[in-house]
Amino acid sequence: MEFFTIFLSSLLGLIIPVGIVIDQTVTNRIRSQFAKAEELQVRIDNAPTYQLIQGKINRVRIAGRSLQLKRRDIRIAALELETDAIELDIHSRGKKRAKLKQPLQAGLRLVLNETDINKILQSPEFLGLLSKLNIVSINADNMGSRPIYQLHNLQVKFLTNQRLNIQVEIREVGKKQGLHLVVETGINVIGGRQFQLVNPLIKVNQEAVPIQLIDAIVSNLNRRFDLANLETNGLIVRILQLNIKENTLEVASFFRIEPSSKILEAIRL
Repeated sequence: MEFFTIFLSSLLGLIIPVGIVIDQTVTNRIRSQFAKAEELQVRIDNAPTYQLIQGKINRVRIAGRSLQLKRRDIRIAALELETDAIELDIHSRGKKRAKLKQPLQAGLRLVLNETDINKILQSPEFLGLLSKLNIVSINADNMGSRPIYQLHNLQVKFLTNQRLNIQVEIREVGKKQGLHLVVETGINVIGGRQFQLVNPLIKVNQEAVPIQLIDAIVSNLNRRFDLANLETNGLIVRILQLNIKENTLEVASFFRIEPSSKILEAIRL
């Protein structure tokens, strides 16, 4: 999500009244958002050039390697982005909210290593999301309320053959001590939007977990990790390819941002 904002704010802010947009200018503006960028290339297809005065761009292509976000402790090992045609509302310059005249669509390929992913999992944004993933106990008295558990200290290790190892602490809400959960599982994507755990092996405090609890946890997580939940914010994301290798995750995706998307509220020209 952070890169979407960087990309949009950099691009929208470069449609100036005389319609001058050049690759190096865009590259410099985007590069300024990164603490480090080992390699970053930007190409804008905008022929005929008079379209720029109308806020139209045929295509934008970005490729980068070893990118360190300035405002977040997140590193992207490799990035490739290619957009469809973009049409901007040039009259929105100087206003509080950037505007698109039509949805922005693009393909995105990211490569992240294990260390980078674990830094993302410890970011304030993800920790806030994690705190909302409540799990209701299946062992509850019919006469009483069901205990609610939350996930903490999530870490991941990439294995081979589309499998990974996940370690997390499960705590009852209001309690400081919890259970140490270790999950080794495959991961699949259904319909390009819903992540599904495949053949998980689970231990709690080094003891095997009963199948009933495994089913409850997996069912809850499978429902929660659905990219369709983003659509209420005007963002459509679909996973086209997901490859898990030892220490590395590679994902190719398609995204579409509606002109009414709340993501644009964070952008200032």
